[in-house]
Order: sequence, then C-alpha cells, then structure tokens
Amino acid sequence: MEVCVSAAKLLPVPSVNTDSATKITTNKDDERRRPSYLELRRRSASLMLAGAWCILPEALTARAAAAAEESDILSSITSLLDPNEKTKSGKVLPKAYLRSAREVVRALRDSLKEDSKDNAKFRRNADAAKESIREYLGNWRGQQSVSKEESYVELEKAIRALAGFYSKAGPSAALPEDVKARILDDLTAAEQSL
Repeated sequence: MEVCVSAAKLLPVPSVNTDSATKITTNKDDERRRPSYLELRRRSASLMLAGAWCILPEALTARAAAAAEESDILSSITSLLDPNEKTKSGKVLPKAYLRSAREVVRALRDSLKEDSKDNAKFRRNADAAKESIREYLGNWRGQQSVSKEESYVELEKAIRALAGFYSKAGPSAALPEDVKARILDDLTAAEQSL
C-alpha cells in the first residue's frame, strides 16, 4: 500500500492560472492562494486514479474469488436439480438409477458376507437385499436409458445367478462359496462402472 501512496504523491498536479477571484487575504501582509474548484477536482481525480490502480489487482482477485464461489454454488444447485449424474467412467446416467444400483450392490454384498449361522441377522439382511432388488428391477428393467450400461448388465448377471441358484436349490438352501464368489465378482464389476 505504501507504493500506492507514494505513487499518488508523484502524480503531477496540473497547474492552474489564478486570477484575482481565486485569491483571498487573511492578513494584509500575507496573501494565500486558494485553489479553485477545478483544481480541487483535478487533484482528487488524480488521487482517485492512483488509488484505483493500487486497489485494482485486489479488487480483481476478490471479484474472481466471488465469481468462482458463485459458480460453485450455481453448479451445486444445478446438480441438485439435474436428474442425471456423471459416473466415474464419465457416462451420464439418471441419478435415481445410480442410487438404486448402489443400494442393490450394498445390500446384496452385505447379505452375502453375513454369516448364515446367525439366522435372524441373515434373514434381515437377505430381506433388505430382496426388497432393494425388487425395487431396482421394478424401476429399471427394460429401460432403454440404462439397459446397455455395463453396471446394469453386471447387476442383472448377479441377480440371475442368485435367482437361478435359489430356484434350483430352494429358498432356504445355503449359498455355496463358488456361487457367492461369482456374484461378488459381478457386484464388484457393477460397482466399478457406477
């Protein structure tokens, strides 16, 4: 800021011709020159310009920061209102689909990793997984916007493998490790593409 003040002192002040109307007398021996209105305006304008040049970089930086913050707020609001979301792979998919698919992956993984010896806890997790699968299939089966997506294909493979096993072995059969591993691999592939 000191540089700016010294720059203001160095600015030339235009000289103004004075006439008898711009002089006042305080003593009979001492005459002092009173600056004219125009000269005062010129001095204040030069000081304001000097100050503006000093403040300009700070003002531009503050304005850029405010614009960036406004842009972040605007993008957040747009993101909330936008029905689509960009995935890790860069594809744009419906938010509802991504939320539903992530819920299926989480619920299925939790139920598969649960120890089947604790029957009550196992049933709770299995029921939650069953409900999320029903909701997912009810909303997204046959939807053209997601049917060709890798996550949809992988989730469908995992669900079909699970359904295929239980249709053959019965609803209360214990899931063998090889089927569990295959389903978990499909879930991992689906999660990576979400």
